[in-house]
Amino acid sequence: MTGYPTIRHGEECMRDGMQIEDRHIPVADKIRLIDALSETGLKEIAVGSFVSPKWTPQMAEVEAVIRGFKPKPGVRYTAATFNERGRERAREFTPPLSPASRSAATQVNVCDVFSQRNYNRTQAKELAGLADVVRGAQAQGITEGGIGLLSAFGSNWTGEFSQEQHMRLLDRQYQLWSEAGINVNRVSIADPMSWNMPHRVERLLEDIKTRWPSIDEFNLHLHNGRAMALPSVYAAMRTLDSTDVLRLQSSIGGMAGCPYCGNGRAAMMIATEDLMHMLEDMGIHTGVDLYKLIEVVWLAEEIVGHQLYGFVSKAGPRPRYDRLYPMDMPFVETLDEAKHFIKGPAAYAQQSSPWNAPITSWMRPAALNGVAEARANGAHSERMAASPAE
Repeated sequence: MTGYPTIRHGEECMRDGMQIEDRHIPVADKIRLIDALSETGLKEIAVGSFVSPKWTPQMAEVEAVIRGFKPKPGVRYTAATFNERGRERAREFTPPLSPASRSAATQVNVCDVFSQRNYNRTQAKELAGLADVVRGAQAQGITEGGIGLLSAFGSNWTGEFSQEQHMRLLDRQYQLWSEAGINVNRVSIADPMSWNMPHRVERLLEDIKTRWPSIDEFNLHLHNGRAMALPSVYAAMRTLDSTDVLRLQSSIGGMAGCPYCGNGRAAMMIATEDLMHMLEDMGIHTGVDLYKLIEVVWLAEEIVGHQLYGFVSKAGPRPRYDRLYPMDMPFVETLDEAKHFIKGPAAYAQQSSPWNAPITSWMRPAALNGVAEARANGAHSERMAASPAE
């Protein structure tokens, strides 16, 4: 391995997240959430999807949301589309939506059952339509294509899928592009039913890189219903190298789910704050203000009316420098009290303290201790400037 791949991230709270939440969340609250996300340093934000309100009523007012939010320069805003009518609606709102890339890709759902439940078509129908996608790309003069798998690693109705199934379906797509004279440089792996495991992700990416060296862009859309998505991302980062691009999607607080897969909100995604925390501590500069992002998670919890599923938004990032905890802080027991890493001593003001004398330690220099104490006594609202990766 020669270094980590280049990471490209997309935030899915407003699409994958909102599609499984209460359909009556006001448009104004959705706009407030997008605007807050825009101030965190995230580079790409999905604002919703253009789908039938009959089946996804949470997206019925997506146009009002798009009209209302304030685009921030430098942030890419997207919306999901699944047919030509959806693409037409997206074009009507471009800008503020960012222009769609001029590219083409095929994909096949490995699970015939999920394909019928989610897209109302069989796997056989998907396979029959692949050639039409390739011919359409040819007609547009597109020179690079992508291949992909949906429900990649397993199904709640049919069980786990084999590596042989993966490679056979990918090869079928690759050959169609190759016969058309179009280079394949991208692959997308989506796992809405949370069957991903790190060793399966590692083996699949290794085999793709070995078999098709032209592919250097990898998209992983992994759901986290069984807590394996972040380890799977780490496995992908260790498998790919600095010549590759790894595209990832996540959602603040892990807010996501799927009404078609049998798990509902339990089919959550990686919490964006957990992903960004891992990347930064691995030396990969994200440009994201993690503390601002956590406050947006708390805002999202207020809006949806329940606690979300991430970890860093509860325990805080690993404290560094002037964010080390006061050594004499009292007991901290509840999740609300644990928010002292942003809210300061007010979060645990009602707690008792058993310490009869100030705690000192050779491991905590007095100067550093003073900085931490000063922050705890009123400077907790300041933001640390993001440091570039070493």
